[in-house]
Amino acid sequence: MARPPLDLRCYFVTGSGPDVVERARAAALGGAGIIQVRSKPITARDLYTLSRNVARAVHEVRPSTQVLVDDRVDVALALREEGVAGVHVGQDDLDVRVARDLLGPHAIIGLTTGTRELVAAANGVAESIDYIGAGPFRATPTKESGRPLLGLSGYPPLAELSHVPVVAIGGITADDACDLAQTGVAGVAIVRGVMNASDPRAYVEKVITEFERGCA
Repeated sequence: MARPPLDLRCYFVTGSGPDVVERARAAALGGAGIIQVRSKPITARDLYTLSRNVARAVHEVRPSTQVLVDDRVDVALALREEGVAGVHVGQDDLDVRVARDLLGPHAIIGLTTGTRELVAAANGVAESIDYIGAGPFRATPTKESGRPLLGLSGYPPLAELSHVPVVAIGGITADDACDLAQTGVAGVAIVRGVMNASDPRAYVEKVITEFERGCA
């Protein structure tokens, strides 16, 4: 049995707020291929509950959308039977090879990068990951990485170097999707655009339309 096919074009990373589950549901209806549950600061218990509720809501409306947990391999492992497909880990989280051993061959595992050095290191564990996130594209208050901003010009060399698909992240809006698609990335990850949208479903639909326009 192969791992689930990945649609990375619009990758929604949740923020904090009372309507995360409903926004995740709307994003799935709009066609988001991946939804990563991230809400910091949050306890493991609360992340478990939130991720379970997101997975249930998402799969009610679009079973093909893959739900991942941010950072916590233990929470992803606990929710395998609830439809959580895997985990996205950072450079300081559990080693992706250990995560793969724990979650099994069919889980989806992503890894944060953003420099040539980090992408090259990710190539060394490419058998354990399905994609890498690379950023920041531009400055964002959502997460301070300390890495240099990539801009549009930073992505083509990373996409060429990487052995796995690359997802751009960091202050990205729907209006950036077309230009980023032309850099060779497989998709764009968006937090605030979807969290702040008056119509998150329509926002996700626009992201996908713009990304496809860039790929044409």
